[in-house]
Amino acid sequence: MSSKEADRISAAQQTLDTLYEISQLLNTQLDKETLATCVGMIESGVNPEALAAVVQELRRETATAQNAHSDVFFYRG
Repeated sequence: MSSKEADRISAAQQTLDTLYEISQLLNTQLDKETLATCVGMIESGVNPEALAAVVQELRRETATAQNAHSDVFFYRG
């Protein structure tokens, strides 16, 4: 790996680390891998507002599914 490429990778990692810190301060509940995926999608041209809406909808659906599962589990009594 060339020095130039190593510098580019290091800068990208520092940027991701900074974005992750901001993400934590904003309580987005995104892990580094998910954040990196979202950043990559935005860099590829995905609309950031649309991506945020999808993430929020997935969280709602996950919460609903978890609540339904909990209700079934506790209802058996």
